[in-house]
Amino acid sequence: MTTYIIRRLLQGVFVLVLVTVLIFCLMHVLPGDPISMYIGAEANIYSEEQLDILRAEYNLDKPLIIQYFLWIGGILRGDLGESIAEQMDVRTMIAKSLPKTINLAIFSLIISAAFGITFGTLCAIRRGKWPDTLFSVIANLGITLPNFWIGILLIYFLSFKLDLLPTFGYTSPFDDLWLNIQMLIMPVFCLAVFPIAALTRQTRSSMLEVTRQDYVRTAWAKGLRERVIITRHIIKNGLIPVVTTMGMQVSFLVGGSVLVETVFNIPGMGRMMVDGVTNNDYQVVQGTVLVTAVAIIITNIVVDIAYAWIDPRIRYA
Repeated sequence: MTTYIIRRLLQGVFVLVLVTVLIFCLMHVLPGDPISMYIGAEANIYSEEQLDILRAEYNLDKPLIIQYFLWIGGILRGDLGESIAEQMDVRTMIAKSLPKTINLAIFSLIISAAFGITFGTLCAIRRGKWPDTLFSVIANLGITLPNFWIGILLIYFLSFKLDLLPTFGYTSPFDDLWLNIQMLIMPVFCLAVFPIAALTRQTRSSMLEVTRQDYVRTAWAKGLRERVIITRHIIKNGLIPVVTTMGMQVSFLVGGSVLVETVFNIPGMGRMMVDGVTNNDYQVVQGTVLVTAVAIIITNIVVDIAYAWIDPRIRYA
């Protein structure tokens, strides 16, 4: 197991290097100059010499390869650079935004896991009956409906028409827990719709395969209670594909938060990334993508390790 973890960590480092190269190249290919975006309407009062000084301050006057290695060197020292648009350390900006995204993602992941596994198991156990039909239809709808569109509908009906929930914004649970819950209901629902649908479909497929196994038929023939058969035999032995899907949902939750945080005006990592792209703020986008990639890689490693805990028959060389 130790050898496997070390190998996966080395693979993760290799993936991170590729991510840094890709995001660095993509940001510098985009049209526009971050300095020009920063000074905006005041561009006419700056001379060309002053603009060159500003570019030199952020190392934008150097060749791209030098800029890349300067950025990597800063990362190795724990420095993610400085935002040109906000005139603030990117690490500080991420420290402020990341807890909001984590708060949103954790609730979405818990809800999607609880409902997705429950719905999928019910579909498998009651195959061909009304629960299977109902939840399968809901899952198919959840797969196809975009979360930002759902968010707009929720704002229109629950906020504007019924005045039940706050329209947008974010309040820390440490400041006002009840207001935090109210503000998270709609964005959490939007983020959880697709994962619930995906987990329902995956769980149904996995559980149906398990229910056809001989040991499950033997358990039914022995007269064991349905609850015991479902919890001890069906769910436990069908969890590995479900756990894989849950691990993949982490990347979706982070990526989906870009749209959801924009719709609900939540100042999290997704909104920070959108603002960075809009302003051509290289350091902000590169820093947020790097942190996101690290989170996804760690999640995948944890999921792989969880396989051995779920099924003791699995051993890593």
